Amino acid sequence: MTTMEPLTVIAEDGATNGYDPGLSEEELLHCYRTMLRVRAFDEICLKLQRSGRIGFSIPNLGIEATQVGGASAFKKSDWLFPSYRDFGMALFHGVTPLDMMHNMYGNGLDTSKGRQMPVHFSFVDPIHFVSISSPIGTHIPQAVGAAYAAQVRGEDTAVLASFGDGGTSSLGFHSGLNFAGVWKSPVVFLCQNNGWAISCPIEEQSATDGFAVKAQAYGMPGVVVDGNDLLAVRKVTLEAVERARNGDGPTLIEAKTFRMGGHSTSDDPYKYVPAEQYEEWGKKDPVDRFERFLEASGLWKKGGRDELYAEALAEMSAAAAKAQSTKAPGLETIFSDVYADVPAHLRSQGEFLFELGKRRGDADAGGGEFPL
Repeated sequence: MTTMEPLTVIAEDGATNGYDPGLSEEELLHCYRTMLRVRAFDEICLKLQRSGRIGFSIPNLGIEATQVGGASAFKKSDWLFPSYRDFGMALFHGVTPLDMMHNMYGNGLDTSKGRQMPVHFSFVDPIHFVSISSPIGTHIPQAVGAAYAAQVRGEDTAVLASFGDGGTSSLGFHSGLNFAGVWKSPVVFLCQNNGWAISCPIEEQSATDGFAVKAQAYGMPGVVVDGNDLLAVRKVTLEAVERARNGDGPTLIEAKTFRMGGHSTSDDPYKYVPAEQYEEWGKKDPVDRFERFLEASGLWKKGGRDELYAEALAEMSAAAAKAQSTKAPGLETIFSDVYADVPAHLRSQGEFLFELGKRRGDADAGGGEFPL
């Protein structure tokens, strides 16, 4: 049975319906700080992009509760297959802003060695955070494959596949959910329904009433949740994770939220998003809402956000400065991480490149010897 009314836990005044999220006071404050750090990372990256120091970023404003609430339901031993609007999932699980900034600059300490676009993070520590992919929906069947592998090996592992509403129009969505339903794989599908697939509104990409209802076709539960309510997102995701670990198969979660900005820094949302939508969703700010919950719980004093946000901005600025001063990837990274043993045709190209670099005075070419 698909739940069509969005589940809500935190009321407008910060009170809850008695739900116990199973988090300590420090863990609740960590959720709050993480949302603020996402906003600070966003703000710094926008400035970096506008000043020409990085090429691209993805705004997360308004989606923070879905990211953090969903991530909080998973262990560090689990696997996350994120979308490109999931900065909070990495930060929640302990990925450092510096490691994320290395990717934004594509420098020599970037885990992808500059081969990926900015925002396309991938980490193996402290969480299995699989490389973000730009082609929409391609990571969904990959997440199902990872979940099925864990299932075959008998591991106590749950997998998250996070994607936007636009991802439901991809072939990967259909094939991924179909296989997961058949195999009863331990995967949770989290659809961040922010209303717009770039400039395409949901009513122009799906004839169904929302996206959770699609779960029925694949033999799994579908749940709708208030995506601006961190505790509600945590609740439904925890239930889905428990179901997955118990061998009962996948769940499709539709988190109703709204991105308070463009699809990316290359996008101008004011050309297509009605102004009244910004006004409506601005009143539902997820950080404000969680802050009211903390105040009602006696864990936070009103007015403390400014100091905490200033600290987050300073942290992100310092990370950006260090990443910017880090050397670019070495010439050899063009050829590394593909073959265990470099084949003859690539070795020939590598030797030519380093010899050419030496002749041109490129310091990265060293003595002209191909190092692989």
